[in-house]
Amino acid sequence: MIMVTVAFLLGMILCLLSGVPYIDFLKKKMIGQYVKDVAPEAHQKKEGTPTTGGVFIVAAVVIASIITLALAQQLSEEAFIILITFLFYTFAGFQDDYLKLKGKHNDGLSAKGKLLRQIAIALLPTIYVMMSNTFGTFFSIGSFEIDLGWLYPLFAVFVITGASNAYNLTDGLDGLASSTGLFAFAACAIILLLTGHSGAAIVSASVSGALFGFLRYNKPKAQVFMGDTGSLAIGGLLGTLAVVGKFEFLLIFIGAVFVVETLSVILQVLSFKTTGKRIFKMSPIHHHFELSGWSEKKIVVVFAFCSALFGVLALVLFCMTQRGII
Repeated sequence: MIMVTVAFLLGMILCLLSGVPYIDFLKKKMIGQYVKDVAPEAHQKKEGTPTTGGVFIVAAVVIASIITLALAQQLSEEAFIILITFLFYTFAGFQDDYLKLKGKHNDGLSAKGKLLRQIAIALLPTIYVMMSNTFGTFFSIGSFEIDLGWLYPLFAVFVITGASNAYNLTDGLDGLASSTGLFAFAACAIILLLTGHSGAAIVSASVSGALFGFLRYNKPKAQVFMGDTGSLAIGGLLGTLAVVGKFEFLLIFIGAVFVVETLSVILQVLSFKTTGKRIFKMSPIHHHFELSGWSEKKIVVVFAFCSALFGVLALVLFCMTQRGII
């Protein structure tokens, strides 16, 4: 528990220290966000805000993780696979951001191109889990286990890719992804620690700390956005931790906010294509509340509270499964 706390503090401090020089660099190079025409009118004033802040989040996480893992003597193969997967997702997200900045518009990688990259990267932790005798191809809910066999790769890739996209969709308001994410990763860290995945718990705690530090620069009114460099990577890491730690079912609760954001987009598209009518004023659902008159700060606070609440619920459910109640 001490090393998990150290990882959190290191992630936070490193993110806070690297934020100012990196943001100054972005401002000097005029590396700013391009806002889509379909975005709410209030978002147009955010155009030009420095982006790719995910670079210093990832740097803080990786450095904090390696230092703490070394101190705790937990530089294991598992931790290595998790960090490599995290970096690969970072590169994919950075490529998307780079194309947006280069083209001076909000269209980066094609949806197909982005998805193919996410699936390819997700295969790394999936293969690792399948080759490990400890994990195998089982999916469990409490004491109930299902051996998915060769269907497991599809399931694991779906979880990781889905988490990456869900977190990416949530990153639409100042401080929203970072505030909800820090609670999700804190819950993951506790579960991983209690199940003996100490190395993974350290990585998860460092992410939670880095996101807490990033809020200093990303809270309304944001000085910097994490961009796809951050959101694709952090979401992919969340799914990876769930697969490696074998708590895929609990991820529904840990990432409840991200799940709801994704479902709102799916329902909106299905409704419009089948009936020609929209369920929400705009999706993802945070935009619906924004167009309903909620302030950006109110949405972020409420969603962060929900993330914390569902994180606690996930921990309660985990404890119940460990005691055989479920």
